[in-house]
Amino acid sequence: MARRRQLYEGKAKILFEGPEPGTLVQYFKDDATAFNAQKKGVITGKGVLNNRISEFLMLRLGEIGVPTHFVRRLNMREQLIREVEIIPLEVVVRNVAAGSLSTRLGIPEGTRLPRSIIEYYYKNDGLNDPMVAEEHITAFGWATPPDMDDIVSLTLRVNDFLSGLFLGVGITLVDFKLEFGRLWEEDEMRIVLADEISPDNCRLWDSKTNEKMDKDRFRRDLGKVEEAYQEVAKRLGILPEAGMRDMKGPEIMQ
Repeated sequence: MARRRQLYEGKAKILFEGPEPGTLVQYFKDDATAFNAQKKGVITGKGVLNNRISEFLMLRLGEIGVPTHFVRRLNMREQLIREVEIIPLEVVVRNVAAGSLSTRLGIPEGTRLPRSIIEYYYKNDGLNDPMVAEEHITAFGWATPPDMDDIVSLTLRVNDFLSGLFLGVGITLVDFKLEFGRLWEEDEMRIVLADEISPDNCRLWDSKTNEKMDKDRFRRDLGKVEEAYQEVAKRLGILPEAGMRDMKGPEIMQ
């Protein structure tokens, strides 16, 4: 494997310099964290599956006109992406009450919400990613009002499309997290979807049984975490060609 310079390592991914200007290589790890990294573990094969699932969903979204940072998958654990200026927000869409929404508002988990709700969280691990309002976002310059218009419009399109796509394979899209970035092309800037879309940042329940098929199985010690991720990939028709054979980790140049 070619030696690359590591630029950033997060909880679930590593970013390397790309092969050409304006690109990065995104490597998917098997590491799993929950509760702002207070709980840590490894989900065997998670990186391989998340790479394939995110590729599939990003490509489908691109086909309906949602701009993304995704270029192409390179191998079982890596994909080529465009370098973007990440907006320091986690945009959370909730269709069904679960997780912190149920805890905060006392709504029983599994309650279908009257309409989809968009929440914003400031990306700052040291502050535990606090929930913020659009007034905070624009006042502190994390995003401009036009940026927010684009983010909301794209978020609603993503939610509509993914809800239908998952429902078609017997999965309810309960809630999910998106991240966005600014893509600069010469003097022009546009907001694009970034990061990943996978069972790591989506709550996915079986439509008939409500069985959890996402990282909540790790958070709540429900067991069969690997099997849940595999089932999502299987229903989407994208299990890796070589099964769950792992690949060696990246070689890092200091």
